[in-house]
Amino acid sequence: MKRQFLVAALTAIAGLAWLALWLGLAAPIPAPPDFERVRAGWKSSELYLLDRNGQVIHEQRMDDKRRRLEWVALSDVSPALQASILASEDRRFFAHGGVDGLATASAAFQRVTGHGHRGASTITMQLASFLDPSLRRRGAPRTLPQKARQMRLAWAIEARWSKPQILEAYVNLATYAGELQGVGAASSVLFGKAAHGLSAPEAAVLAALLRAPNAEVPAVVTRAERLSTGAGPSRASLEAAAAQALAAPVGAGPRVLAAPHAASRLARDLPTGPARPVRMASTLDGRLQRFAAETLARQLLLVREQRVRDGAVLVVDNASGEVLAYVGGSGNLSDARFVDLVQARRQAGSALKPFLYGLAFDERLLTPASLLEDGPLEVATPTGLYRPHNYDERFRGFVSARTALAGSLNVPAVRTLGLVGADAMVGQLRRFGFAGVTEGGEYYGPSLALGSADVSLWEMVGAYRALATGGVWSPLSLRPGEGTPKDGRRVLSEGAVFLVSSILSDRESRGVTFGLENPLSTRFWTAVKTGTSKEMRDNWAVGYSSRYTVGVWVGNAEGEPMKNVSGVTGAAPVWLEVMGWLHARTPSAPPAPPRGIARARVAFAGEAEPAREEWFAAGTEPADPAAVPAGTLPRIVSPVGGTIIALDPDIPHERQRVAFESRDPAPGQRWLLDGALLGETGDLVLWQPVPGRHRLSVVGRDGRALDTVTFLVRGPGIAGEPADGR
Repeated sequence: MKRQFLVAALTAIAGLAWLALWLGLAAPIPAPPDFERVRAGWKSSELYLLDRNGQVIHEQRMDDKRRRLEWVALSDVSPALQASILASEDRRFFAHGGVDGLATASAAFQRVTGHGHRGASTITMQLASFLDPSLRRRGAPRTLPQKARQMRLAWAIEARWSKPQILEAYVNLATYAGELQGVGAASSVLFGKAAHGLSAPEAAVLAALLRAPNAEVPAVVTRAERLSTGAGPSRASLEAAAAQALAAPVGAGPRVLAAPHAASRLARDLPTGPARPVRMASTLDGRLQRFAAETLARQLLLVREQRVRDGAVLVVDNASGEVLAYVGGSGNLSDARFVDLVQARRQAGSALKPFLYGLAFDERLLTPASLLEDGPLEVATPTGLYRPHNYDERFRGFVSARTALAGSLNVPAVRTLGLVGADAMVGQLRRFGFAGVTEGGEYYGPSLALGSADVSLWEMVGAYRALATGGVWSPLSLRPGEGTPKDGRRVLSEGAVFLVSSILSDRESRGVTFGLENPLSTRFWTAVKTGTSKEMRDNWAVGYSSRYTVGVWVGNAEGEPMKNVSGVTGAAPVWLEVMGWLHARTPSAPPAPPRGIARARVAFAGEAEPAREEWFAAGTEPADPAAVPAGTLPRIVSPVGGTIIALDPDIPHERQRVAFESRDPAPGQRWLLDGALLGETGDLVLWQPVPGRHRLSVVGRDGRALDTVTFLVRGPGIAGEPADGR
């Protein structure tokens, strides 16, 4: 027995001697990095989104392979954990110079005698393998050359770093369980607390997991007991701590999740690799962000039985364009919670009507007192006749433009589009920032008046903010200082904007359709419009006060129709609550009329509407108190808007004619075709057709268009005429 022991001892000593020889003959190794460099190079796997007050409102995982939080100073690590780690990994840490000779000899002796496989790596040696990837184990014990280089690097570290620095780096670079690297992630995910708050049982369990990250609860508890000295924690407390740690879900996500879609949008522009910042500033207001998200969720739960799952909210500051709340979805209520519904394009419905009427006011084609016919209408399109209807399936006869816009009447909007032209409306929408409106007016046709174009909530809120700022559009911004009002451009005159805002804030005129008491009525000044797309796939509520613009979209991400949900019942309640929160202590006064806006009394013949005081662009107010009498507005009855006329090649061209006919013509009204006057509307006009697209209007004595249609002539080109007729 003594001889066997002697042989084992001599073998161990020979191994140490051979290792010493290897260490002495090996080539020099690179100097280890400075402690400060290692600490500065540490990158959290999380990206922290900060609100405008510097508070974390969202944590976004950026590294799918490992979970790391911020570097933790040794002074912020529980003394109990420091003691447990030293007891588990390196009892003579403060006594050796990087390599524990006694532990190495003991490990070598145990290996040759077969009495266990005790490790001899000190904390410094383990740190060396963290810093040098070539020293890490690859599913097998380190080779002798690797072990030698590990020792030499440990000595080099000890020569340059202090013991506290070595221990601090170790607790941050070590992997405790699964993907959890660093004491910050381990304590946060496994125990839900910071490293400085770890109790003695929790500390012992974390230290035990360093050696056996995949062990079951009993094995972890047994090892944790061995690490305790004196009157250590009870087994029951260790069992509770181990059960809690091992019950933590694998890949546990961030704890702060208030703005996932905003964080993803901002993160796309960040550099990757070491240059990626850990914190990301934003313009969001954390309190408002949470309130908007909670309000949206409550409303969606109320209408869930009506097949509604998704929604989005966007709030911006009018003066700066900074985004204060960005709720891109309904979270767990949605089947598509990763889709950013602030940026997704959907049909706008009636929410685009303010830009249509604003254009008509700007071009002096209409005033708020102009009468428009709300009656059956047929417009020819390439796919057949287009027959617009109002939401309530009622026609109201002649109504003013104020009533038509405030009450969101569809037929008058289609007639207004005929006045301004679909191409002009497309240009208007593009100026207001609707980048998704990429086709020409012919593509959208008369349905453009009712919001057939696809737009995003981001674009919609940006456009309404332009109304709130007097007709100046500038980009919205999520980053502080990114977009400024100086980048703005004028997209609509102040006068036209004032008229639109006056209508959108008119509770009485809105009541024609929605009643006086509805979710669009606030105790302070606001201008707001709703919209509902075809088959109730989308509904919107977008509006502004003197300080803020708020937009809400409600629907289903995959496009499924809702059941009996309109903008007033779906999106508007959220809009009302958010706007009320913003103005709980902040007043909102109506805008003052700009220069060039006059107020005059107007009465309507035939009692189309009660007499009232009305706003006008100077020069467009009626000369006497009566507006254009109801029933005398001219209408083009031939050709029907959108008609396609084909020339007959078998009939001589000079014998082919198109008749222009109008209803209710009045003296002094004339035909205007592609900018050229053709004669009085009371006279029969037989026009020789020219291939191309044409615009025909009836204009009054003052040159204003009273009705307009567009039509297309197809056929061979005529000598002397451009191929498109323009």
